[in-house]
Amino acid sequence: MAGLQRRFRRLFHAHSGRTVLVPLDHGLTEGLLPGLEHTSAFVDHVARHAAVQGVVLHQGAAEVWGAPRLALDQRLVVHLSGGTRYAEPSYRKTGVCSVDQALRSGADAVSVHVNIGNRFEGEMLSDLAAVRERAHSLGIPVLAMLYARGPAVADDQDPELIGHCIRVGVELGADVVKVGFGKDPHAFAAHVRACPVPVVIAGGPAQPNWSAFLDMVATALDCGAAGVSIGRNLFQHPAPGQAIGDLCQMVHGQAGNDCHG
Repeated sequence: MAGLQRRFRRLFHAHSGRTVLVPLDHGLTEGLLPGLEHTSAFVDHVARHAAVQGVVLHQGAAEVWGAPRLALDQRLVVHLSGGTRYAEPSYRKTGVCSVDQALRSGADAVSVHVNIGNRFEGEMLSDLAAVRERAHSLGIPVLAMLYARGPAVADDQDPELIGHCIRVGVELGADVVKVGFGKDPHAFAAHVRACPVPVVIAGGPAQPNWSAFLDMVATALDCGAAGVSIGRNLFQHPAPGQAIGDLCQMVHGQAGNDCHG
């Protein structure tokens, strides 16, 4: 599994050991979100920051904006799950791309979205398991995005639910697990300590107070998070290039100042 290990290691900064991933898969779900009207320009912002490890895009967007525009030492993570906000229920995610197609689109890794706490969780868990089997057979790392969403979920920021999401990723063999940070740092830290694979935090909706958002990121890192996977708080920031730089410096320290050319 030398290929898998090598690709996995490239998802993390050589000096800090952490990762900054920028998900840009929102268009399938939400349509033309503010900040993504000129996706190519935003990807160019990302490409200039050597301390960003990669972006997450669906297959078509990966071929149009990802593979041609990212720096060669940045990773392209092709997202294999999808669904629009108009679906009933909107938390159901289905497979929209195969691992093999993702590779043809330029993928260095793949990602899968699973929502637990609803009647479709079995389908989504099955999708994750199948993707993991195929991806690992080809030496490709798998990022699992795991959230508690559905009728059985009263509070998706419940620390125990976030911990359960982390454990689901471990049990099904994900190489990196992405979850929300929640509202209890001590509980988050305990779940991360019990997790044998890296855990990265989601950014969620764009926050009005950028300084407070960075403080949240710092707390998550102190609790053991291996990095971030943050989209809207970057591409909807008034100065996205500066925001990317701020975030990279927060995650990687002094090494986060690296820029391409």
